[in-house]
Amino acid sequence: MEKRLFEASLDGNINILLKLLQEDPLILDRVTLARHGDTPLHIASMLGHVDFVKEVITRKPYLAIERDAQNRVPLHVASAKGHTAIVKLLISANPETCLVRDGDGRNPLHLAAIKGWCEVVKELVQAQPHAARAMVQQDTILHLCVQHNQLEVLKLLVETVGDHEFVNTKDADGNTILHLAVAHKQIETINFLILNTTIEVNASNTNGETLMDILAKGPRDVKDQQIIWALKRARVVDANNESMLEQIFQNSRGMKKSDDWIDKKRNALMVVASLIATMAFQAGIKTPGGVWQDDDLTVDPPKKAGYAVMANDYQIAYHTFLISNTVGFISTLSIILLLISGLPFLKGRFFMWILMVIMWVATASMSLTYLISIFALTPNIESHTLSYVVCGIVLVWFVLVTLLAVGHAFQILKFFKKLMFPGRPYSKMPKV
Repeated sequence: MEKRLFEASLDGNINILLKLLQEDPLILDRVTLARHGDTPLHIASMLGHVDFVKEVITRKPYLAIERDAQNRVPLHVASAKGHTAIVKLLISANPETCLVRDGDGRNPLHLAAIKGWCEVVKELVQAQPHAARAMVQQDTILHLCVQHNQLEVLKLLVETVGDHEFVNTKDADGNTILHLAVAHKQIETINFLILNTTIEVNASNTNGETLMDILAKGPRDVKDQQIIWALKRARVVDANNESMLEQIFQNSRGMKKSDDWIDKKRNALMVVASLIATMAFQAGIKTPGGVWQDDDLTVDPPKKAGYAVMANDYQIAYHTFLISNTVGFISTLSIILLLISGLPFLKGRFFMWILMVIMWVATASMSLTYLISIFALTPNIESHTLSYVVCGIVLVWFVLVTLLAVGHAFQILKFFKKLMFPGRPYSKMPKV
């Protein structure tokens, strides 16, 4: 019967529940005494079976206070899952369960706030406003909202129970919720707290750090500029930290420019790589001079229909042509694959340098492919001078591309030296 009862709670089957209660009116009581873990009410509350929960609560309201192995009552489970209707039923059975703490010291309101269930939070606060003031390891529920980026729940709690003292409560490290919002760079939360609460913008934490100190020691990104503007509007900035503000501002602007440069390079490389890959593909399937139209097995090497003419007339040049064309084709395909992979470590300047080197290989290979094609298609006896002119132009191009490759190689070498010898002047680094 116990097994059938738990199966009924999994399915939310009221008919089986009623049948079991007719056979044994004390079955719910027996299950509670025999097990230390999830009760049928815990399971139904977790899965959102409203009618099943209602039937159990109506017959045995005391089951709303029963705890599972993690010291949670059914209201903990329903609140964490966001089942508002079940939360209302459990509150009506026993409003005091709003204050019960689980094994981690959190009450149902804490779990609902962390998950961002605004309607559940509203019901719990209305039933027991004191539940909002319960601390979890010296963190208020407002600290939990900022830690889990639940702005809408934070707004609801501030409007409902957010008096001056509560909003400015500090955690174990002396941080207010505004300190945490700045540390996590939550711009919308910062603006809300500054504009709609009585948060103390010049408060310091246990280490004596102000909002500006927390912002300055954090990693730089493009959000810094918006945070600085918000802090300026709140008159956080004064003459003593104006220079710090300017440094952060310049760093954030520099990072934004760097990101823009990288994005432009990525787009340009994608376009160029696609064009070169198309050219290489076409050159591979349509070699210079075309293909033989008929078989001729009387010559050495024999001519077969569909085979490249160039393979018979210029064997060495044809092999060089295939190699250089294939290198260019594979190089550009590699660039395209790396750019569309989306891997986070493939988005910096160093990665752009690597792609530029690959692009140099591709362009050099395509230049050699072009040069071989011209020689194969141009009669040397009749256009001897023209062939040399074309050869000279291509050689000039090779020199230009080589100079660019050397420049990028120097940048990569400099980058590696900085990684190997951080903090030392580049001029004093040992030669590699």
